[in-house]
Amino acid sequence: MALYSEKVMDHFRHPRNVGVIENASGVGEVGNAKCGDIMTMYLQIENDIITDVKFETFGCGSAIASSSMATELIKGKPVSEALQLTNKAVAEALDGLPAHKLHCSVLAEEAIKSALKDYYDKNGIAYDAALFPAENCCDHDH
Repeated sequence: MALYSEKVMDHFRHPRNVGVIENASGVGEVGNAKCGDIMTMYLQIENDIITDVKFETFGCGSAIASSSMATELIKGKPVSEALQLTNKAVAEALDGLPAHKLHCSVLAEEAIKSALKDYYDKNGIAYDAALFPAENCCDHDH
């Protein structure tokens, strides 16, 4: 039985939206010290819509696939919708991840939320802090 779904392999081999957005509206960087994955998410936001999103991920295939799928799921969507994106939705869109790789989809969710928080902070937009992970996101016990 294959460890990874076709979708995971496709997004690993042909990741979407890789790169950097210069002068991005919001940038979020998260990492997991235990597994060494580091994810940076760049958002371009106009009129409350995510018009562009790019990522740079240093990590395993699941981390790259999760980042790629997450960008696809929020591109062109309102900020409020991107804020609702869960790691479960990312994993489901990839047709599942092995249990020991689920933290990769968690990182993708956190990277997006971190970038959105940066956007709110840069623009002085009030937000509910409960919507965002604690600053020290990197101490997940996996």
